[in-house]
Amino acid sequence: MSADDAADGAADAGSAAPDDSPHILSEQVALDDEAADEGEGAAEGSGEAFHAFWADVVADEVEARDPDEPIVIKGGVSPSGVAHLGNFNEIMRGYFVAEVLRDRGREVRQVFTSDDKDPLRKVPRKLANADGEIVGLGEVDAGALGRNLGKPYTEIPDPFGEAESYAAHFAGLLKADADRLNVPVEMLSNTDLYADGTFDDAVRTVLGDVERVREVLSPYQDKVDDEYVPFNPVCEACGKVTETVTGIDLDRETVEYVCTDMDAGGNTIEGCGHEGTATFREGKLPWRLEWPAQWGVLGVDFEPFGKDHAEGSWPSGVDVARNVFGEEPPVPMVYEWFTLNGEAFSSSEGNVVTVQELLDLIEPEVLRFFFALHPKKARDLDVERLDQLVDRFDRFERAYFGEVDDEDLTAFAERAYPFVVGRPDDPPTERPIRLPYTFAAVLGMVDDPDFRERLARDEGHIPDDADDDAVDAALARVEQARNWAERTGNEYDYRLQTDLPAVEFDEDVAAALDDLADFVAAGHDGEEIQGAMYETARDHDVEVSDFFAAGYRLFFDDTQGPRLGEFLGELERDYVVDRLRREA
Repeated sequence: MSADDAADGAADAGSAAPDDSPHILSEQVALDDEAADEGEGAAEGSGEAFHAFWADVVADEVEARDPDEPIVIKGGVSPSGVAHLGNFNEIMRGYFVAEVLRDRGREVRQVFTSDDKDPLRKVPRKLANADGEIVGLGEVDAGALGRNLGKPYTEIPDPFGEAESYAAHFAGLLKADADRLNVPVEMLSNTDLYADGTFDDAVRTVLGDVERVREVLSPYQDKVDDEYVPFNPVCEACGKVTETVTGIDLDRETVEYVCTDMDAGGNTIEGCGHEGTATFREGKLPWRLEWPAQWGVLGVDFEPFGKDHAEGSWPSGVDVARNVFGEEPPVPMVYEWFTLNGEAFSSSEGNVVTVQELLDLIEPEVLRFFFALHPKKARDLDVERLDQLVDRFDRFERAYFGEVDDEDLTAFAERAYPFVVGRPDDPPTERPIRLPYTFAAVLGMVDDPDFRERLARDEGHIPDDADDDAVDAALARVEQARNWAERTGNEYDYRLQTDLPAVEFDEDVAAALDDLADFVAAGHDGEEIQGAMYETARDHDVEVSDFFAAGYRLFFDDTQGPRLGEFLGELERDYVVDRLRREA
């Protein structure tokens, strides 16, 4: 859904009738708080229906309408800034419903519209390059953006000079993200839909009864008055979208207009004053009409959207669909926003993360799992605590293979896991080998791949009979966890020295290190080693801080690092003993 509807200067009022509520899940979910927090949804449904996965609830709603095939699932976005993870919400919510319907034997078309005939209203502070990396405006031709304020996104050059337009660059990022997550979505350009005549009948319907449109829109939008004409031509002189229509010719399918100033969130984009004529294909409907028009021209059966649209945009869309276009709105589903590091996603404030950035840190199936959790619960994606999300996915995966004693989680996993891993038709029969994420981060301190594998086997995380492909797949998580450590600068962002650093210690420190080596050789775990370091330092009258610094110097050639005793407990015992004795 477009983010530019707020620019309509709307004063939302009214509400949809109960049967039109987009909160179809919130009325059906009957979970206690603990189960809801798990996101499993094992008690969803109404009447005799019972579903462990929320997407089945939505699929029931869609099928209850006896839709023609292909069933059309839609999402949409205005290409106004960084294509970040929040923009991907509708694609993934729609994807799971699409896959459930396909699993039921239905033909499904998932489309995603780029509202790219909208005008650029302000210059974003951040952009993402073709690789999904977030960059500042200093790395692009920012002046080209500023000179094109008020023009459709498809008429603005790509700031990176690669795609055919700003809009094409943005849409390309979303399509690349969908491909990375193996989501078969069809990207549609509103500009193209206007150009090829797809919107012709909708525009004719709107301009053929302007009085009726004003009557329907006036409860939702305060700028609808006796002068309001719901069409925005593109000025032939300056290329900007304008809002002042002075005449309509239905037979010729044209409008007369004056290029006037446009309000852009408190700022003014100046019009050039040109008086001209535009065809129905040389302009666009305002967003409150364009969204429901899309439902009709694309035959949309289901559309998810964020909670910001649930109480204003959705009711107006329902009203317009029924009382302007004579169409029934699609099955809706409102989802809660999720936050990033405890704060709202904000391109202007730089609080964004892209799909590509996250896939440098976690596997695609972990990210898909995040979107598979119940959409009615607000969630925070805390990059610093990404290990908790990975651990939760690992438990979900083990539940699918019957290894977790949790009835609700197991029911959720049995239904959702094949969709999360993208194999509903051929689900895995054996659980993949997964290294615990923080252990993988420990291995990320080691550069030697053979040493990494040896440590993983020594800790029992890789079975003796694992084949090479399974081992390689398991160890791939190490680089992701290493990237996570580097990105967040956490306790795992250190490098274990392969060779013994050239260091010398006083006799009392050396003796303490030898005693600690004996303690480790006796088979104690990391927590016990951590405690022994304090006792050993005191026994040899060595300052605790000096003793830890000596250990850090031996293993990291640094004076600080992770909790050393617990870290040493994760490493191969013989290696640790030899290093403490300064023998390797």
